[in-house]
Formats: sequence, structure tokens, C-alpha cells
Amino acid sequence: MARKDSIAFIERELEKIRFKEKGVEDRKVLDQVFDKETLLAIYKMMTDGIIETVECPISTGKEGNVFLCKKVNGGYVALKIYRIVTATFRRISKYIQGDPRFEGLSGNYRKIIFAWASKEFRNLQRFSEAGVRVPLPIKFHKNLLVMEYIGTERAPAPLMKDVALEDPEKIYNLIVEYMRLAFQKAELVHGDLSEYNVLIYEGDPVIIDCGQAMVTDHPNALDYLRRDITNINEYFRSVGVKVINDDEVFRLVTGGKK
Repeated sequence: MARKDSIAFIERELEKIRFKEKGVEDRKVLDQVFDKETLLAIYKMMTDGIIETVECPISTGKEGNVFLCKKVNGGYVALKIYRIVTATFRRISKYIQGDPRFEGLSGNYRKIIFAWASKEFRNLQRFSEAGVRVPLPIKFHKNLLVMEYIGTERAPAPLMKDVALEDPEKIYNLIVEYMRLAFQKAELVHGDLSEYNVLIYEGDPVIIDCGQAMVTDHPNALDYLRRDITNINEYFRSVGVKVINDDEVFRLVTGGKK
């Protein structure tokens, strides 16, 4: 299919989503996300057999939007689309500085957004291989990332902040263990961990939004780790869990590193 025809095809598909999402704000978000280059990237995902249709928005994040997609052979996946705008670039720039994976890309925010999608894909791989429960990565292309859909046919898994946890102590201990596995096995620090970046699915936590995760020898890694620990402890303290002291969690996670 020619470039012009492929854009027209995706735009027709997008109109179906706009029709489903009748709110003015929803339409505004969609218009910000789907530029022509993104439409062509989605079309490539379709022709490659990764997705069949884009169904509806799941969530709107700091640097991207997540959509529910049908797979060609049945079932669902999640499609994350990173917004190619300067505001997104400014937000992620603090995580880029000092990361060798972004050397030579300074100032070109389009290439940096593409590298960011690739980085989240690799971060998810490393987390998963280390035993941290994250959405399994499937494919990335330009500013798109396809990954495992966490949820049911009726609804995506909720954020931890929106759930009355049945066993908050169990969830807390699992998240601390995930931080330890991330640091000691994946050699990564999430860097933005809180109740806003954890899903609860089938009673267990799933860590999401891993694009900003940095290698443990990043110059700011330990500072971000301490912030992650503080965020998690503050949240679980607020729901009645007797949390471990921040410094002790830091020692557990890092294996005694100072």
C-alpha cells in the first residue's frame, strides 16, 4: 500500500476511536498523539502482524499514551505511543544525562524519543529476566512500544493507588523484593516508583512505566533509588503497613552498598 493510502487507512481507524471516545478532552488527547509519522508506524505494526486494530485508550501518562489493541490471532496487547513533542523531551532529559545509551543524541528530541521507546523495551526485558513482574515487551518501532496487556476483557488492571489492597503487607514485601531483584540482578533502578506506577493484577503488583529506569552505575541512580524507597514506604505507611526503615530497605536492595 502506498504511503498516502496507508495514512488514509490509519486515519479511518482513528476516527473509529474518536467516535468511541466522545469527550472533548479525549479527542484532544488523540489529536496530540497521532501525527502522520506515528500513523505510519502503527500501520507497520499492523502489516507486520503485531496488532490488528487499535481499540481504545487505556491510560494517559507523563510521556505517552497507552491503547488497547487486538492481536491478529486473538487476545489483546497494549500499545504505548510516546508523544513526539518538546514537552516530553524536557521531562525525560534529566534521566538521559549520564546514560551512555543516549550519547550522541543530545538536542535531537525526535531521535531521543525513539531511543526512549527502545530503552523502555530493553528495560522491560531486563526486569522480566531478573524476576521483576512487568508487562512483557513484544515489539518496538520508532515511538511505539507493544507489550503485554495487563487486565481482563472488561477492564485494564487498576493502579495500586485506586485499589483497597486485601493484603497490603504482602504487596509491600513483593515490591521491596522487586526493587532488590532490579538492582542486584537487572542492575537497574526504576527511578519513578510509586503507587502511580504499580498495577494490581490477580492480587499481585505489576511494575509499569519503566522508560526512565537507569543502570545502577548511573551517577544519579542511588539518589533515585532512595526516592523510590521513600515513595513506597510513605504509601504503605498510609495504608497501615509497618514498613521497614528507609535506610534498611536501601541496604536490602543494594546488598549493603552505601
